[in-house]
Amino acid sequence: MNSSKLKYLELYFLLFAKFKKRQFMKKTTLYDYHLRYDAKLVDFAGFLMPIQYEGVSIEHNCVKNNVGVFDVSHMGEFIISGQKSEAFLQSVLSNDISILKSGQAQYNCMPNEKGGIVDDLILYKLDINKYMLVVNASNIEKNLVFLNNKNNDIVDIDNLSDSYSLISVQGPNSLNVLEKLFKLELVNLKYYSFLNHNDLIISNTGYTGCGGYEIYCKNDDAVSLWKGIFEVGIEFNIKPIGLAARDTLRLEMGFCLYGNELNDETSPIEAGLSWITKTNKTFTSSSLFIKQKEVGVAKKLIGFEMLEKAIPRKGYNIYSLDKKKIGIVTSGTMSPSLKKGIGLGYVKSICSNLDNEIYIEIRKNMKLALIVKTPFK
Repeated sequence: MNSSKLKYLELYFLLFAKFKKRQFMKKTTLYDYHLRYDAKLVDFAGFLMPIQYEGVSIEHNCVKNNVGVFDVSHMGEFIISGQKSEAFLQSVLSNDISILKSGQAQYNCMPNEKGGIVDDLILYKLDINKYMLVVNASNIEKNLVFLNNKNNDIVDIDNLSDSYSLISVQGPNSLNVLEKLFKLELVNLKYYSFLNHNDLIISNTGYTGCGGYEIYCKNDDAVSLWKGIFEVGIEFNIKPIGLAARDTLRLEMGFCLYGNELNDETSPIEAGLSWITKTNKTFTSSSLFIKQKEVGVAKKLIGFEMLEKAIPRKGYNIYSLDKKKIGIVTSGTMSPSLKKGIGLGYVKSICSNLDNEIYIEIRKNMKLALIVKTPFK
């Protein structure tokens, strides 16, 4: 067989393998609507998800200045219930959930035995002794194993991830759109609070920093909800938004992303999440976190902006001005809002002071950057 035929066969089998992989990947209930909007679809945590529609900058600025809609139905939902549910969750989560009232939500993380993070999540108090954990799609199975190992029949843990869809409406006009759709005074719904309406959970939460709401519904209701949002949102020029713009929006806010800033080896103290790591209770690795708060940590998460024309990316090395390696970039992009390169990364704590100049190594070139406070401005 000659080389040209061999290359043709290799290409054929490569394309066939990619096709078969896509066939067996999970799809959300709204998959057909992503196709109608000509979305670019990619593998994300085992789901075929829309990464973008019109383009990252267009979608980013739509949410920043107007209103956009995300399908984030790949996220996982667990229901924790039983008389000891609060005590159980207090023992496995870092934040203090005893302060929550029914109808309130809380950002939280689930530490492991080594002081790393199993996952970061949002906890909803549905009722007395009944909670919902909303977890990252890539960690659903890992979270279940961890929780079940800690459980010992103390509480009931129900994985409803495959039964529920999640639609996120974000941006300054999100309130106008949803009040028109639901005929509710959502203006009175406080940040990190939620309400139940016709079998929906409508929460004043989101991961964009632009204000907005997340709506949980059963899969059977997702299509009608999606259509309803776009019907009432047409006067606001509402657009579907992909996961790429969701990432640039959260990065401009300096929000952590699991798999980038957070992982099984990094502590919440190192990640700047001391505010959700309480010392007034006992939970997994809590004694370690108390020590880290008292004596400090070896590395810290920083935000930086490029002083030279360059785009930082995950995995790039960070150097001091005397060209010594001090850390690594965990997230980076060209900011659609600020028109400059920005990023997050871990550096040695002694090198983490605000206004310190650093170098980002980009394709073997040292590009100057400045450590700044987040959110980026």
